[in-house]
Amino acid sequence: GIVVTNTPDVLTESTADLAMTLLLMVARRAGEGERFCRRGEWKGWEPLQLLGRDVSGKTLGLVGFGRIAQALARRAHLGFGMQILLHTRSRVEPELLDQYGARQCTDLSELLEASDFVSLHCPSTAETRHLMNAEALHRLGPGSALINTARGNIVDEAALVQALKSGALGAAGLDVYEREPAIDAGLLDLENVVLLPHLGSATRETRSAMGHRMIDNLVDFFAGRKPRDQVA
Repeated sequence: GIVVTNTPDVLTESTADLAMTLLLMVARRAGEGERFCRRGEWKGWEPLQLLGRDVSGKTLGLVGFGRIAQALARRAHLGFGMQILLHTRSRVEPELLDQYGARQCTDLSELLEASDFVSLHCPSTAETRHLMNAEALHRLGPGSALINTARGNIVDEAALVQALKSGALGAAGLDVYEREPAIDAGLLDLENVVLLPHLGSATRETRSAMGHRMIDNLVDFFAGRKPRDQVA
C-alpha cells in the first residue's frame, strides 16, 4: 500500500501569527487603508477617517481547539487581553482552559453570538462543510468579524459575500477559499474583507522545517521504520 505522511507541529506558530495578522487587519481596516494610500486619495489626518475597532479586551471565539487555535489563544489573551471562548466536540481540561482564561461553549450558536471575532480552526469534514452558513454568519452579526486560516469549504462563500454586502456580518479575513485558487468575484469587490493567498505557513523558517520533516519521514520509510508522521 501507499504510505501517507504529513508535517504537523512545525507550522503551528506561523499559522497562528497569520490568523492574528488577519484579525488585526480586519479590526483596524488595514487593507482598506493601504488601498486608500495607493490610490493617492489620502489628503491628511482626519479624526473620523477609517475608524476601526480596538482588539484589546474584546472576545475571540475559536471553533476548534487544536495546536494552532491554542497558539492563537495565547497571543490573543496574553498579548491583547482578549477574552477566549471555544467550541470543540471533545471536553477541554480545566487546566488548559485556565491557561488562556478560556470558557468552552457546548453550543456553537452561543459562541457566535457572544464573540467579537471568530477564528476557524476545525478540520474539513462532511460535518464541518459550510459550518459557517448564512444562519451562522447572521448569528455572528454586524458588529463581528470572521477569520479563516483553516479550510475554505468550512465557509459557505456565497453566503459570506451576501452577509458582508448586506451588513449582516461586519467583516472577514480570509487566507483560504472554497474553490482555491479561485476567489469568489463578489469578495473582490468588497472593502470589508481582507484577502490573502494561503500564506498560513509561508515563512522561510516554517517551510524549511516542513521540508526537513518530510525528509525525516522518507528516511524512516526507506530504512524500514514506520515514519513518525504516518497518517495512512
